[in-house]
Amino acid sequence: MELSPSLQSVNLGDTDGFSGLLGLPLDQGHSLDALATKRRSSSRSIKRRRFDDELVESSLGTPGALGPKLARARTQSLSSPALELGMNTTMPSTSQVVTPVMIPENRQRRSSSKPSTSSGRRSRRPRHPHSVATKDLGRWKPTDDLALIIGVQQTNDLRMVHRGIKFSCRFTVQELQQRWYALLYDPAVSRIAVAAMRNLHPDLIASVQSRALFSKAEEQLLGTIKSTTQPTIETFQEMLAQNTHIFYPSRTAKSLLMHWTLMKQYSLLPDQTVQPLPRGEHILNFTDAEEMINDAELMDLHDEALERELALADRQSKKEIRYLENELGRWQVLVDTVTGISPPDFDNQTLAVLRGRLVRYLMRSKEITMGRSTHDHTVDIDLSLEGPAWKVSRRQGTIRMRNNGDFFLSSEGKRAIYVDGRAILAGNKYRLNNNSVLEIAGLRFVFLINQDLMNVIRQEVIKLNLQP
Repeated sequence: MELSPSLQSVNLGDTDGFSGLLGLPLDQGHSLDALATKRRSSSRSIKRRRFDDELVESSLGTPGALGPKLARARTQSLSSPALELGMNTTMPSTSQVVTPVMIPENRQRRSSSKPSTSSGRRSRRPRHPHSVATKDLGRWKPTDDLALIIGVQQTNDLRMVHRGIKFSCRFTVQELQQRWYALLYDPAVSRIAVAAMRNLHPDLIASVQSRALFSKAEEQLLGTIKSTTQPTIETFQEMLAQNTHIFYPSRTAKSLLMHWTLMKQYSLLPDQTVQPLPRGEHILNFTDAEEMINDAELMDLHDEALERELALADRQSKKEIRYLENELGRWQVLVDTVTGISPPDFDNQTLAVLRGRLVRYLMRSKEITMGRSTHDHTVDIDLSLEGPAWKVSRRQGTIRMRNNGDFFLSSEGKRAIYVDGRAILAGNKYRLNNNSVLEIAGLRFVFLINQDLMNVIRQEVIKLNLQP
């Protein structure tokens, strides 16, 4: 059995042994019983422990020390993977009989009282012969082995199998070749693989067989249908019924139609002629082809209604963007709803808080405005969020923080602002302390100052003033 290194359409082994496995769900005349592993039998006697005199004899190195080992007659029959897969090979049985050597009577017996160590017990333990053969079985699933066998039977080319079959994980061509050789010639691997494939569910086997590669004979039959015709499923059903010995058993009329369509799409049918590529100086390059194109023919038709709608949508979007950009500078206050749970009033960016009954206004800039927001006029603190504010001016007042950490309130509305019961008329200023109560048109607020942040600011001002 010769294997070509190029792996191109070569004889990859005796694949007749796999025919029973591959046709299980579809071929009623085949069975997997021939692939079962034969029973191994041996006439070797049961190993017994040696006596002390035999230990002494073996330690002295006498020729009779090998007697108990060579006196056993062994008959062993090995089942090779070729036997399981259709190729019968037998091993000749060997038997040797050696006469035991008599031990002298004056030999003194030695009793070994030392127990055998774990290292010695480990050294006498025989190595498992299948450990090397089964170390790489985890990557190969039974469906992969079945797909590999079907692919090799259909194409007789491992490279074609590597390109056309999607396995459970990525395998190289060398790995496919090693696996194929192991299935043919390695008894441990073939025994485990055959047992796993026999235990597959019939639906999995049918799924793998439905994706079998097309052989050359099958594609030649499909090539008899001309590319200019419009075949139907009945056409392929009739072809399948007339050539059952050529088509794979899992083929259906629909699968044949799909494969014929792919062959027609890629110009693989015999009656399709492939246009040769032009050669010489008359070859048209990309630049010349681009110059030959008339751009006027490629332009879309002019639609005035569509352009008008697009222009209006663009104008509206730009107006919203401009409005948001103008509002970004005014978002100096965050509004928080007052709930039953008392969260911390301050953070590292909040200078002061104007707390009402329903909402809290977090002051995060050195200057903020208070009042009533309208469609044409906006302020930082909209008092209408707290309650009825129809008596509040659109610009009621301004709160500023100086560099030393002091807060001052400027009244700018028609009605006065009451701070701790004192009325602040329009045009006047008043210093705000921590826990000051502000009353504006019946709405009351408590002004809270972030003392920790103010202390840090005051210390920095003192350091700057002390510097020469």
